Amino acid sequence: MQVIQKFDMADQARRWMSSAWLAVVVGSVYILAAKLSLALLTPDGVAVFWPAAGIAAGALIALGPRARWAVVVGTMVATIVANLLGDRNLPSAIVFALCNAGEAVLAAGLIQRYFGSPFSLDRLRHVLGLLAAAIVATAVSGIGGTLGFAWFHGGTSLLATWQDWFASDALGIVTIAPLVIGLASAAREPPARRETIEGLVALALLIVLSVVVIALPPETWTTVVPIALLFPVLLWLAARCQPVFAAAAAFIVTLAIVWTTTIGIGHFGDPGLPMADRVLAARFGILADALCAYVLAALFAERRQHTAALADSETRLQEALTAGAVTTFVWDAGTGSSQRSANAAQMLGFDPQQTLTSGDFLARIDPNDRERFKAAVRGVKPERPAYSVTFRFRHPDGRDVWLEETARAEFDAVGRLVRMKGLTLDVTARKRSEDEQSQLVAALDHRVKTLLARVAALAKDTRRGGGSLDAYGQALDRRVQSMADAHALLSQNRWHGVDLAELVRRQLAPYATDASTTIAGPNVTLTVAATQALAMVLHELVTNAARYGALSTPHGRVEVSWDHGHGDDAANLSIEWREIGGPAVAASPDLKYGVSIIRDLIPHELGGAVDLAFAPSGVCCKIEIPLEPRATMTQ
Repeated sequence: MQVIQKFDMADQARRWMSSAWLAVVVGSVYILAAKLSLALLTPDGVAVFWPAAGIAAGALIALGPRARWAVVVGTMVATIVANLLGDRNLPSAIVFALCNAGEAVLAAGLIQRYFGSPFSLDRLRHVLGLLAAAIVATAVSGIGGTLGFAWFHGGTSLLATWQDWFASDALGIVTIAPLVIGLASAAREPPARRETIEGLVALALLIVLSVVVIALPPETWTTVVPIALLFPVLLWLAARCQPVFAAAAAFIVTLAIVWTTTIGIGHFGDPGLPMADRVLAARFGILADALCAYVLAALFAERRQHTAALADSETRLQEALTAGAVTTFVWDAGTGSSQRSANAAQMLGFDPQQTLTSGDFLARIDPNDRERFKAAVRGVKPERPAYSVTFRFRHPDGRDVWLEETARAEFDAVGRLVRMKGLTLDVTARKRSEDEQSQLVAALDHRVKTLLARVAALAKDTRRGGGSLDAYGQALDRRVQSMADAHALLSQNRWHGVDLAELVRRQLAPYATDASTTIAGPNVTLTVAATQALAMVLHELVTNAARYGALSTPHGRVEVSWDHGHGDDAANLSIEWREIGGPAVAASPDLKYGVSIIRDLIPHELGGAVDLAFAPSGVCCKIEIPLEPRATMTQ
């Protein structure tokens, strides 16, 4: 707990230190900006623009609400110091400090409310939003500043004072805040090295051109020269670089206009014009140049964003089409050419550098499907403009794929076909699945029919054995259960066959134990047919042994062994059933249904042979089954 408290205290101390440093930096830059504005006052003492307002508002907009108190404190301290170094008293300095700080908070608050944070000038609505926030904030702060000036200094027109405050502070925010915001955006996402070099070169050229413009004589013909010289550079910066470079360009132009107005040279410093007109022209020139630069930069930034988003969307679309094995196409009926999406070359197997004509595409369609495809395309009409057709398509590598094409036709005013637009989908996997499925259904149908027929035969033949209805039901239930056990083993092995040892153990399980049975033989995997037939035979042998033979006494036992033949008999599987230690067996037992299954089922269904002997010492049954390629043996 103490460690957490120490960590919180250290973190809080770091935050206070960071805020203090920010307040010092903002205050220092604010004072420098104020000094710059005071150094560029007109002979009548009018500030054309107040860059300090842009420092405070720009810092608060760029850094967000977390920097509010640091910016407020720095702005207020800097305002008080700047005023006290001039001809203002402490009360008026405090009023002006509150107005300047409130102006920055109001402007940043409006931006935060309507645009969020972080804020950048890469959208036109953001540029207009900053202009609106600057107008509202400076109009409100101008009221407080005007009242404070009138209270402490008096002697001036309230409207003129408010107009000067509003105009100079609004221009300060419009020209300086974008530069601060742009620098913060560039710090988050630095421009590329090429873009930085290109932007700096353009700014250097702009400085040179500004000097040229300042040096021009105040003639009527020189009015259009600044626009002709400076606008191409502004356009270059806006089109090629981040908005921060356009903001820097606007600042350079602003300084040039203020300087010419202040020292009385160039168009804005024409001594033949009244100072009020010169200041008004300078302010409108600054506003026009700044908004032109910001709007152009925002429009080009939006265009770059839209282009990047479109390219990203196109990339995702191509990835989705490729993942889904889908291509898009547009076929021109007039020229016969078709345009396909970028993934079509990979999916259809043609050279992406070559144009795939309708004739080339048609030639690769399987001949058995070609006429059907052509009929589907020819069948489109204004009243039935769409078609869908599935066909086989030959790849250049020789393999065939299944394609499904869905398209919609477009017609002109007289009903002539103009073009086709649609999708081509690779459905090879689906078609194979429908086939890897048709075969499964057919096999399942066959197995079910065979199983039902065998159950029906069991029910019929078991009934012929006579006896009570209960005995019949029990016998039928045991035989069906035996078939179900064999079926379960086949299902576990996905109908690829069953291990013979597992089948023997499963059939012996209801009546025998490990002590009463011996099972021996190599590993053998039986086919499906051999599994089903042998399961029925083993069931009858086990049932007979449990009722009358070796498994009916505690000391009796059953031995089951098998082996594959040798030499000429290598293709046969030999299985021997032998009962030992059971009661004496009658020499001529009744030929009941179970006995007939043992003797007849193997020869009838597998083509094998069965030798069933009822010896006095115990039943012995030898079975020979022909091996098939699917039956395997290992020692």
